[in-house]
Amino acid sequence: MGKIIAVANQKGGVGKTTTSINLSASLAEKGKKVLVIDADPQGNTTSGFGIDKNDLDNTIYELILGECSIHECIIGEVIENVSVLPANVNLAAAEIELIGVDKKEYILKNEVDYVKDKYDFIIIDCPPSLNMLTINAMTTADSVLVPIQCEYYALEGLSQLIHTVNLVKERLNPDLDMEGVIFTMYDSRTNLSMQVVENVKQNLKQKVYNTLIPRNIRLAEAPSYGMPINKYDAKSAGAEAYMQLADEIIADSRK
Repeated sequence: MGKIIAVANQKGGVGKTTTSINLSASLAEKGKKVLVIDADPQGNTTSGFGIDKNDLDNTIYELILGECSIHECIIGEVIENVSVLPANVNLAAAEIELIGVDKKEYILKNEVDYVKDKYDFIIIDCPPSLNMLTINAMTTADSVLVPIQCEYYALEGLSQLIHTVNLVKERLNPDLDMEGVIFTMYDSRTNLSMQVVENVKQNLKQKVYNTLIPRNIRLAEAPSYGMPINKYDAKSAGAEAYMQLADEIIADSRK
């Protein structure tokens, strides 16, 4: 059975989508079969794999509304070993459509249950807010991976996210765990980046991954070419960092 990881942080611009795309592609390169679920109405994970998000009949939105099956939504082998459950801007309406729907917190979980045994890892890119889509991702997931930008306000909002994870665990998904924290946009030339890392390690009881994802031009460029970093520039510092993170995630999943 595959491990399901929700990549979540209600702050935008912390590297959630970058992490979802590149961790998935790195796991795939290590021979793991991966499904990436784009649960963000911006659909950036979808386009980051070179999929035209505006030219799709079946997305996670249609799936949530029960208009298609999960098998009809999944786009197989967008790169070797990676399949994608795509999203586009239609998903923004899902919250309103779900008002009054029974057991709406479990819609995604019930669908993913049909396919999870086919994959070693399922990575869910959450929207930058704690809404019903994020709740659906957390009821589906085994664990939550939190990307944190190396900046002064890094810890702000994190306690709220941890509180949400604990609430979901208590009320909806007793198996949910914190996977850990991954630092993004790390700049080794600044004292601030190092201070933020130390500060979080001291103040947080969560696991902090050893891998530090650097600020990297190639990482920033890759999505505009519809490629994960290991396909765009395998020798870049960003690609090497995500391969390292994949090793840590694989090692954890064996425990």
